Amino acid sequence: MKRGLLTIILLTGCLLFVQFGCDKEAQVDSGHKAKPKATKTTVAEKQPETKMPAEGTGAKIEFEKQVRDFGQIGPSTRNLWEFKFKNAGSDVLKITKISKTCGCTPFTLEKKEYAPGESGKITGKYYSGRWPGITNKHLFVYTNDQSNPKVELTIKANIVLKVAAEPKKLNLLLKKENASCPKITIKSLDGKPFSIRYIQSTGDCITADIDRSAKAAEFVIEPKVNVEKLKSRMTGRVDINLDQPECKVVSIPFTTLTRFMTEPRIITVLNVEPQKPITRKLWLLNNYNEDFQVESASSEKGVIKVLNQEKVGSRYKFELEITPPKQQGKMRVFNDVLTVKVKDEQDIQVRCVGSYARLEKQ
Repeated sequence: MKRGLLTIILLTGCLLFVQFGCDKEAQVDSGHKAKPKATKTTVAEKQPETKMPAEGTGAKIEFEKQVRDFGQIGPSTRNLWEFKFKNAGSDVLKITKISKTCGCTPFTLEKKEYAPGESGKITGKYYSGRWPGITNKHLFVYTNDQSNPKVELTIKANIVLKVAAEPKKLNLLLKKENASCPKITIKSLDGKPFSIRYIQSTGDCITADIDRSAKAAEFVIEPKVNVEKLKSRMTGRVDINLDQPECKVVSIPFTTLTRFMTEPRIITVLNVEPQKPITRKLWLLNNYNEDFQVESASSEKGVIKVLNQEKVGSRYKFELEITPPKQQGKMRVFNDVLTVKVKDEQDIQVRCVGSYARLEKQ
């Protein structure tokens, strides 16, 4: 009896297990799949995708224009300029240095680093020269743009005189009244009136009386020369400052005939041998035909020796002996200075330059 009951229980369990397996298989076949187990999403996966720049693009500087042409401008005027640029690259643009030629100062750069797509500009002032003609000035911009690390910027102008002066040069003489300085005529070339603000000169040796309130298209100036001051500054220029917007200054150079001169002006000896003396002649004369007396003549380095000096009319003739010093290493040149002392006058110095003969290779 017990054995039969146990058998019935085992058969019932087997039938239930087979039925459960069939139900599961039916679910799979009908497409009712079990939901997959949820997984955690990281923070990095939730962020939007960032577009990476192409490899090797780097910083790239692009200027709108690389030439600024002012066209015709007046002398001694201030002119503003600017160069705009943009960083067209994918990395930060770094401006490491800006070098310039004379006449392009000062300039301003807001900062030295620019993000991709950011724009900037270089601004500055160009001061035109005193003399007419076409001029070109340059700036060089150095950056970390590997494809174009050095960019040249050019500033051009044609300096045209708006006011002219006559004479264009003053040739002065010490022994003449007022140093033989002529009157100066200042004239507007476009007919526009102007005023003279002031006059200044090298060494303050040339002045003039002016009426600052006067306004005209032409002025005649009578310069006054201080001869004693002129003796110490024999050459220079006179600057006539105006209120004309396109011509602030008119400059006139001056030279003065010196009291003494030598012939030759420089003693030159070429292809000489060390310590082998040679002779040369030197003449000293007075440009104003004044009588004078030489007290002595001496050499600075001992290379020059005065063998004889004599007065010939209003001139002095010197016979000189020049002994080239020993050659130092590969140096092929030497020099010396002869100083001539004239009574009651400033010393006169004459340079001597020489070169050694090139030795033939053995």
